[in-house]
Amino acid sequence: MMDLRQMEVIVAVADTGGFTAAARRLHVVQSAVSGTVRSLERELGTPLFDRTTHRVALTPAGEAFVPAARATLRAAELARDAVEAVKGQLHGRITVGTMQGVWAGLHHALAALRTEHPGVVVQLRQAAVADIRQALRDGTVDLAVVALDRQQQRGLITRLLSREDMVLVTSPRRDVPGTTPDNEVDLADVAQVPLVDFSPGWAIRYAVDRAFRAAGVEHTTTFEVNDIVAAAELVRNDLGVCIMPRSIADRFPDLDQHPFRRHAPSWKIMVVRPPGEAPPAVAALLNHIA
Repeated sequence: MMDLRQMEVIVAVADTGGFTAAARRLHVVQSAVSGTVRSLERELGTPLFDRTTHRVALTPAGEAFVPAARATLRAAELARDAVEAVKGQLHGRITVGTMQGVWAGLHHALAALRTEHPGVVVQLRQAAVADIRQALRDGTVDLAVVALDRQQQRGLITRLLSREDMVLVTSPRRDVPGTTPDNEVDLADVAQVPLVDFSPGWAIRYAVDRAFRAAGVEHTTTFEVNDIVAAAELVRNDLGVCIMPRSIADRFPDLDQHPFRRHAPSWKIMVVRPPGEAPPAVAALLNHIA
């Protein structure tokens, strides 16, 4: 009869894309993973994976099996957590999603959780906001601290933590046309200089694109990056300018900041989780996120 260990192996192969990588993740030999997969496929009467030379891929049956297996594994974990909570002890693992730039407000909560419940293991998953949103929906992330717009919040439980306007960050050598004596700029001014932008799927990119559309300004991205430090380095070398939240810009005091006169891009940082009752360990972390 199918058991939780078999489900765990199938999910590991699906997540890692191969038997060897799954074996490393599960700390077993590859032959054990292969044997478990073959045994379950015989029991189900259908293959769950298509094997190729370089990678394994889910079959249609596998695509149907993996989400159900994830839900079953999660239910078993919740059952264990519930018993531990009654005993006054919290254990287990929770996965927290976050984006570059929002770490500062999270580490205090993680430190408090660690002090209160040292048996809880926290796995941090940093990714683009679109990927985190999907992970919340499919259950691979338990909780996230991210920036979501109204449409992205649908089907999720959210609590607002902060709202922040963004600023234009430039090299001290950069002269942005139209800058006022108060150092303010318009989005139309920014469109005239090389722009360092973030990859599609990033919350900052969503906010910046939305602001340009609201202002009716066409703009072109000169450099596209997926790392805040890389963006700052391009600006520091005067290869372009970058729009980012003020709290992130403050990390680079050698760069100049320019507020926007109007249509300032902004984002809302919130704590987000899937609907339903929060597992005990997730609820404990939520209590510490201010």
